[in-house]
Amino acid sequence: MKTLVVAEKPSVGRDIARVLKCNGKGDGFLFSDEYIVSWAVGHLVALCDPEDYDKNLKKWSVDALPIVPQNIKTKAIPNTKKQLVVLKKLMNDKDVSEIVCATDSGREGELIFRYIYDIVRCKKSFKRLWISSMTDSAIKDGFANLKDGSEYDNLYLSAKCRSEADWLVGINASRAFTLKYNALLSIGRVQTPTLAVLVQRQKEINEFVPKTYWEVVGIFDGYKSIWIDVKENDSKIFDREKAFQIVQDVVGKQGVVASVENKKNKQFPPLLYDLTELQRDCNRKFSFSAKQTLSIAQDLYEKRKLITYPRTDSRYLSDDMIPKIKSTLSKINSVGEYKAFSDYILELEKLPLGKRIIDNSKITDHHAIIPTDVKINLSSLSDAEFKVYDLIVRRFMAVFYPQYVYNTTKIITAVGVHNFITKGTTVVDKGWTALNIQGKNDKREEDVLPNVKKGDIVINESAEAVKKQTVPPKLYNEATLLSAMENAGRFVEDEALKEQLKESGLGTPATRAAIIERLLNVGYVRRNGKSLVPTDKGMKLIEVVPHELKSPETTGKWEKGLSSVSKGKMDDKRFMGSILRYVSYIVEQSKISPQKVIFPAENRNGKKGGRKISVLGKCPKCDSGEIVENSKSFYCTNWKQGCKFSMWKDSVKVYGKILESKDAKELLKNRKILNVDLVLPQTQEKCVGDIILKGDNSGFVEIVNLTRKE
Repeated sequence: MKTLVVAEKPSVGRDIARVLKCNGKGDGFLFSDEYIVSWAVGHLVALCDPEDYDKNLKKWSVDALPIVPQNIKTKAIPNTKKQLVVLKKLMNDKDVSEIVCATDSGREGELIFRYIYDIVRCKKSFKRLWISSMTDSAIKDGFANLKDGSEYDNLYLSAKCRSEADWLVGINASRAFTLKYNALLSIGRVQTPTLAVLVQRQKEINEFVPKTYWEVVGIFDGYKSIWIDVKENDSKIFDREKAFQIVQDVVGKQGVVASVENKKNKQFPPLLYDLTELQRDCNRKFSFSAKQTLSIAQDLYEKRKLITYPRTDSRYLSDDMIPKIKSTLSKINSVGEYKAFSDYILELEKLPLGKRIIDNSKITDHHAIIPTDVKINLSSLSDAEFKVYDLIVRRFMAVFYPQYVYNTTKIITAVGVHNFITKGTTVVDKGWTALNIQGKNDKREEDVLPNVKKGDIVINESAEAVKKQTVPPKLYNEATLLSAMENAGRFVEDEALKEQLKESGLGTPATRAAIIERLLNVGYVRRNGKSLVPTDKGMKLIEVVPHELKSPETTGKWEKGLSSVSKGKMDDKRFMGSILRYVSYIVEQSKISPQKVIFPAENRNGKKGGRKISVLGKCPKCDSGEIVENSKSFYCTNWKQGCKFSMWKDSVKVYGKILESKDAKELLKNRKILNVDLVLPQTQEKCVGDIILKGDNSGFVEIVNLTRKE
């Protein structure tokens, strides 16, 4: 009898098989006398489409909504069906006595295995491999400490609820709003509130009105100082006359050092990386997208075995990791460029393992991302792999370093009633910053200040009023959007939900990259350099969907419910009951959403009758639709939204002319076609005339300036 091990990917399966000494090769699996190791290829099973329940649901119809199957079913994904057949045979093989679930140790990994287990109708008991790194020792330890599969039933139910809820909301909301506005509108539980964050920022920018202000800059005995309203702690002066009066009041005058304030500051090392923080840093430093960073980190975990499981939301280690820390540091110590830093840590009498590093209460599925204790060959890494690995190594070492200590000095120089401020920083102890891991906007350069003391007399050498303008909020980039998604609680008022979102945010570390890519792919957002800019389509979607679909509060409630299901505190049927009520509500809301909003027509090179749909020009009536052609007319793509523009091909047929697509293009562009060969309706005499598009933008055309031919 054999034990079947099911991994999530072939590469992971091969690694496990090597550790278990499975040298035999089969079709889609490896084996030994004791084990068979096979794998999925990511998801092998998906939720059924609406038409799988009823073929009539393939055609989108408002009358068919909401689509709520009594039992949500699964089906094989066609492209990977061959591997599912392999697993079905192995899982139900009479020679297989036990199964080990070795998919990724998380909610989605659990779902991948359980969907396979259910669809192949397997009834055998199974155990769970739960590991945080792909090193040989971690795999061996994991197999020595397998858990009963039933211990993860609640995690599976949580994953199943998430999957089915996303399907129900996505299918119904997307169909309801697409049909209402005749534009393909993708709507999702997480992607729509994420889009709303971007749209809100764009609105703030659009509505921003810059204000002119002045700052008065003075030079006192060689040091620069800026005028400040001490009471308001503000240097902006919005009254031009006031700014220039201050210049007159102080220039060339004697002043006094009113105060010199020195303050010693300490800054703890940053916490270890979770995936979101790693993605943020890689975007800031290297302009990597969140998707790119996740892909590189996944390779460093699976293929290189150099880091622990990357799809984590924790920034702490568990106490059972303590024995691994020194062996990991020893391996890092063998790399020349890290040796000086790791030497310092290894020479410490005792590692500083406080709550900022070791905290079991801050770990759910996996601990923070750290290097593994394997032999390192940096030259084998690609440039991108090295950059990501280097960040993780330096962050890992930094947590054992002392605080960064620096002094800040604030000098107030008074000239009569006017106060000027000068600030500076001097480093006392570089501490963890010696590892050079600060971000681009986190500069720690020293500002050398004058050696002055309170009561010193100084002379103002010059003063100038510098004209400036207030600036609008900055567009989001991937780094700042990831922060907004992680800290979505600040967008809600309900304190309980705010606390829940503090734990979960919008999406999970593992899904946030995919959500951003989805917004880009469906045309709601575009990249402008590093910035993410909502498109007209994205802006209008947020305008028409109800508050519940775009508010982080909804996600907060869902995450709170899913968390309760995973902890066994809420019945999964109760959670799904709330989703069904929500879906019905959304469909009803789509019917009363603003009718007048018209979405921009899309250049969809779709096919109709085997022909490419050609756009002839912009609609002059609604100004957002596009004019396309059918057998009888040239019409606006926004006709379902009420745009009545229609230019009939036979509208001047009595003059011997049928309008063609080139004529429609000309009329849309220039409003007229000159010197067209025509015939008189009554006598059929040959003549020449002009065709014009009427000014009411209805699409009506008329003939003017008719002249008989000689």
